Amino acid sequence: MPSKSVTFCVSQDLETPLRIKVKSLEGHKPLLKHSQRISQPLLTQRASNVFPVSEMLVSVQVFDEERNRNMTIPLFTPYVPFKNTRKWEEWLILPININQLNTSSWLRIIIWEFEGTKSVPFFILNTPIFNIEDNTLKRGQECLQFRYDDPQSGQKLENSALLESLNKFYLGDVRKISWLDEITVPMLTKRADKKILELGTFQLNIEFPVFELPVVFAQRTYTDVQKNIPTLHNFEQSNEVAEYNKTESRMKISTGNKYNSTLKFYDPDQFSNNPIEEKYRRLERASKRSNMDRHAKPDTKKRDYLNKLINYPPGTRLTAHEKGSIWKYRYYLVNNKKALKKLLQSTNLTEETERTEVLELMDSWAEIDIDDAIELLGPDYKNISVRAYAVNRLKKASDKELELYLLQLVQAVSFECLSTFSDKSNSEFTIVDIALSQTMDNSTSMTAQQQKMINSTNNSGESTVDESAIVISPLAEFLIRRAIMSPRLGNFFYWYMKSDSEDNPYLNQIIESFWSRLPNNRVAMLEDQIVLVDMLRDLCEEIKRLKDTTIKKMDLLHHLLNTRLKHLLKNREISLPIDPDIIVVDVLPEMSKVFKSSLSPLKLAFKTKTGSCYSLMYKVGDDLRQDQLVVQIISLMNELLMNENVDLKLIPYKILATGPQEGAIQFIPNDTMANILSVHHGILPYLRSHYPDDTAELGVQDWVMDNFVKSCAGYCVITYILGVGDRHLDNLLITPDGHFFHADFGYILGQDPKPFPPLMKLPPQIIEAFGGAESSNYNKFRSYCFVVYSILRRNAGLILNLFELMKTSNIPDIRIDPDGAVLKVKERFNLDMSEEEATVHFQNLINDSVNALLPIVIDHLHNLAQYWRA
Repeated sequence: MPSKSVTFCVSQDLETPLRIKVKSLEGHKPLLKHSQRISQPLLTQRASNVFPVSEMLVSVQVFDEERNRNMTIPLFTPYVPFKNTRKWEEWLILPININQLNTSSWLRIIIWEFEGTKSVPFFILNTPIFNIEDNTLKRGQECLQFRYDDPQSGQKLENSALLESLNKFYLGDVRKISWLDEITVPMLTKRADKKILELGTFQLNIEFPVFELPVVFAQRTYTDVQKNIPTLHNFEQSNEVAEYNKTESRMKISTGNKYNSTLKFYDPDQFSNNPIEEKYRRLERASKRSNMDRHAKPDTKKRDYLNKLINYPPGTRLTAHEKGSIWKYRYYLVNNKKALKKLLQSTNLTEETERTEVLELMDSWAEIDIDDAIELLGPDYKNISVRAYAVNRLKKASDKELELYLLQLVQAVSFECLSTFSDKSNSEFTIVDIALSQTMDNSTSMTAQQQKMINSTNNSGESTVDESAIVISPLAEFLIRRAIMSPRLGNFFYWYMKSDSEDNPYLNQIIESFWSRLPNNRVAMLEDQIVLVDMLRDLCEEIKRLKDTTIKKMDLLHHLLNTRLKHLLKNREISLPIDPDIIVVDVLPEMSKVFKSSLSPLKLAFKTKTGSCYSLMYKVGDDLRQDQLVVQIISLMNELLMNENVDLKLIPYKILATGPQEGAIQFIPNDTMANILSVHHGILPYLRSHYPDDTAELGVQDWVMDNFVKSCAGYCVITYILGVGDRHLDNLLITPDGHFFHADFGYILGQDPKPFPPLMKLPPQIIEAFGGAESSNYNKFRSYCFVVYSILRRNAGLILNLFELMKTSNIPDIRIDPDGAVLKVKERFNLDMSEEEATVHFQNLINDSVNALLPIVIDHLHNLAQYWRA
């Protein structure tokens, strides 16, 4: 209906939430020159200074422009990995109804960009929600133009005449003529989309909801109770109902009862410390009470309460009362190794008296476990003495244990470089001069070096560090020393640091310190690996640039392998970065190939020093760090199961990200379930074709069926806990000897591109291969699932602590919502359930997965899409 009609509705009648669609951001800014990147490396941390289409987020909130106060909390667009354009196309539903708005209600839109691992504002835009001319609620699209280097440019926001015309057409304000519209509207739309912006000018495209009728702001009139004079009030709370009773001359305001009230208030200080509680806490923890607390012992009821607090899972926030209880009985808990974390959570380490007492108490505390030490290295613990205590505990871990946790420990070093040790005035730094570090004995304490290097101060009293010195945390120093002692640890330490160093330039300082202390033979080994990786990258990029058939690409690959890679391996033996125990001496071109994919990944077969063949896939243009994390967690879970004498025949293949957009994947001979079902029409015929046994019940050798049942149970539980998504028959793999495993972990932690994904992927073809739901193999499968789930629940603390350390990483599905990522893993463990309840819960998961119809339909659609794509 045209807006010139007298028909309209008033805003006070709309109890629907305000919705804003964030569509896209257009425009580019000048990028840093190569000379600037070298002379000012800190500027390269801002993504928009380096990449033409850098990743960004947008937050939207409502604020009162007249009173200068926020009316809602900000809502953020989800993380979207951009390619060529910045497009979100995301509706944000703000926590405020339209009838709560007034003419002074504006939108505050903040565009956020990434600076290292933290988000910083790129530009702030303000736009009114109601049109200033006629007090109508904005409808349709709006374009907000600004210059990134001019904060005032965002204050004069006007839609272009072309966009206004299109808006009027779509809203029905322009008479429609079908034959003319078919010609003009597409042309105008194309012209609007192809507008050219000056370099440095940006345009944010948003969209307001479109109602059938124009919405006009209105005020209500009612009588003041005291003066009995009609007054005007803007109803900002949608649940206030004012009723003027003329006979009694009084107003009734109903907000519902205390249980069903719809009143909502936003308190900006809700997460701030209560000054009264803070004062009480300080008085309660005064030093004169310490002697009394030394002898405080809880009764039976209090002991049970303390044990409940101590056994809270990682990430649980203690209340003020719970912190007070832990603090009161801190001397009683000194022999409880699990209680130290709760004491640190209950302590304000910025208070000198509390900090001094607790740090002294830590020296006599019962030795904590490694999983607790890992938690103390998380971003919640920034005190260097606490982190040094955790590092001291890690010194007792074996190389095998450290390798399992090394990926997260490197991430903790990244966090320290960006946050904990950025304050140059902190006198607890461990500062190592490069020249001195080359000759330093591994057993020498760093304390003397620390005191020697931090004595120099400038006139203002601030600590000064020579440009040749490197600021190294206790954790980084520990990892460097262990990496020097163990060649295998050193291999992974270098490549983990290298793959993240582009996102965090400070890691280059750690790499430099590590490199300067390596023996010559170890330096040569890593240099050979770097040469190999550079050559593999060049091979991938050269083949990807060839726009021809796969056969032509194969010919080119064989030519490059014979002329380049063979020549490299002819003169030297190189250990593979993905597994340094594998020494390759030659490449086998006849067993290598190019996969059909837009990225043209390569399968490369190498001849090892022992005469065996080792195959791997190398990809360029894909971030493998998320897959690397998942495989590392699967390897850790497998070790936890093996420690309980439970061998589920898991074969977590190796993945190593050698850069942010490249990496190697171990190639294990296998077939996809989709191909198996297509060729063999079932899993059992596939297994029989490789390992038949006419005497066995299912015609397959018993050890092969045992591999299949156990590995299916292991991966079903593990992928459920990790929330692995996008499961279809092309990324479910089976080896000829019955090992089942998953591939392609592009979606984890509940993320899935398909609608209504199942919590666990268990295709009916697997149950059929067991011999049916009534078979003994199916009963074994369920029993193994229950055992695995129980063991992993008992080790949930370690797994959750490792995910806590990854919160600051650039893993895509963690970066979207770091806190939510850990919470999702925690929810899958169901730590509030008993063992019996958890078993029943998992049994229900299996039943739901077996009986689910939608995943079968989606698998058929996926196969159909793959067919047409081929």
